[in-house]
Amino acid sequence: MKSLIKKENGITQQGEKEMSFLDHLEELRWHLIRSIAAIFVFGIAAFLLKDLVTKILFAPRYPEFITHRILCKYLSVNCQIPQFEIINRNLGEDFYVHLKSSIFIAIMFTFPYLFWELWRFVKPGLYKKERKAARGIVLVCSLLFFLGVLFGYFVIAPFSISFLAGYHFGSDTMNTSTLSSYVGFITMLTLPTGFVFELPIVAYFFGKIGLISSDLMKKFRRHAIVVIFILGAIITPPDVMSQILIAFPLLSLYELSISIVKRVEKKAESES
Repeated sequence: MKSLIKKENGITQQGEKEMSFLDHLEELRWHLIRSIAAIFVFGIAAFLLKDLVTKILFAPRYPEFITHRILCKYLSVNCQIPQFEIINRNLGEDFYVHLKSSIFIAIMFTFPYLFWELWRFVKPGLYKKERKAARGIVLVCSLLFFLGVLFGYFVIAPFSISFLAGYHFGSDTMNTSTLSSYVGFITMLTLPTGFVFELPIVAYFFGKIGLISSDLMKKFRRHAIVVIFILGAIITPPDVMSQILIAFPLLSLYELSISIVKRVEKKAESES
């Protein structure tokens, strides 16, 4: 049988004939170039929209932020929001932080496209059955990522800022923050949270290749609950309601991952 080779949208898809190592490198190079170009374009847009970007980044530290207002009005928690001064220690820090925050926002907003480029590179190497099983993965991963970012921005960030700004080691201390530290803190609480919310997708693929099982995840459920509530206690003020608001979505993700892995196992058993 002759090798089946066809081109669709600039991507070479091959039947029996495999691509050489150099062909793979060339394909990867163009995916990386397009991804970097997308980040560059969105980064320029974020850099030019400085007023909007700063307004978004600094909003969680004010009592008027929507999370603080809702919790204070309806749940009577987190009503006192300690204020602190943000300072610059180095000449040019404003400019460098502006650049870094623009890149951070560009990566966040281009994530669906970046993941799509990654998927286009990986997809030709999968079997037809694997492609069918992964149908819609770009959309699902993008939605989970943005849910994680929103959760980090609207829930984790305001709680963490409120707690740390009001914490004092001694009566003689006064809390201030450098601009670089504050923006880095917001970045740490939003972008990584987006990746944490990809847990169900990771569990699906690990379950598919047999690295984890639903029984294993159930066995370590108690450990996961303890870790999640410890995390909630660290980044929230010392009240039960705040810890639950942090822990519940993470526990839900863990339980969802168990269900997904269990479905993968049942499907594998029915096909065997």
